[in-house]
Amino acid sequence: MPDDIDETDETDETRRHDRIAHHATPGPGNSLQSWTRAKSPLRVALNYVVIVLARVSPSLKLKNLLLRSIGVTVGEGVSWGLESTPDVFWPELVTVEDHAIVGYDATILCHEFLQDEYRTGEVVVGERAMIGAGAIILPGVEIGEGASVAANSLVTQDVPPGETVAGVPARRMGNEESPD
Repeated sequence: MPDDIDETDETDETRRHDRIAHHATPGPGNSLQSWTRAKSPLRVALNYVVIVLARVSPSLKLKNLLLRSIGVTVGEGVSWGLESTPDVFWPELVTVEDHAIVGYDATILCHEFLQDEYRTGEVVVGERAMIGAGAIILPGVEIGEGASVAANSLVTQDVPPGETVAGVPARRMGNEESPD
């Protein structure tokens, strides 16, 4: 598979970045040092406690109920693997549609703290999509209906419906014929 990014990949990347909101942070420190101006510390603490409970709960119904209580949009029949983590700062920017699977220890991020700004962006996981164990989804990414993200992948771009991506950064898996 070539390392070059094709035109479609550039378009996907542009769309992700177009969906991200940029928030400048004043002062000499990096944006993480002023996170309390971005989000209430009490709100983040509550989100954290609820997410920790959801991460270790063996009950999928309880996980979904807990995550909905802090603003995550959770569709019908969504399955969250053990230790999977939606964004702690902005859980209200996470949408997981019906019958999607978020695998063990997967992370869905809706924020990035940088030097002079922080960024936020909604993440949408489409209906019947699958996110593999240990995968990380970055802000502004949309994972299409029926798409699959391989384990331990870093998703920096949209994943079209029905496609499978893998790697760091995640790239579409080719239809190359295997020797088997």
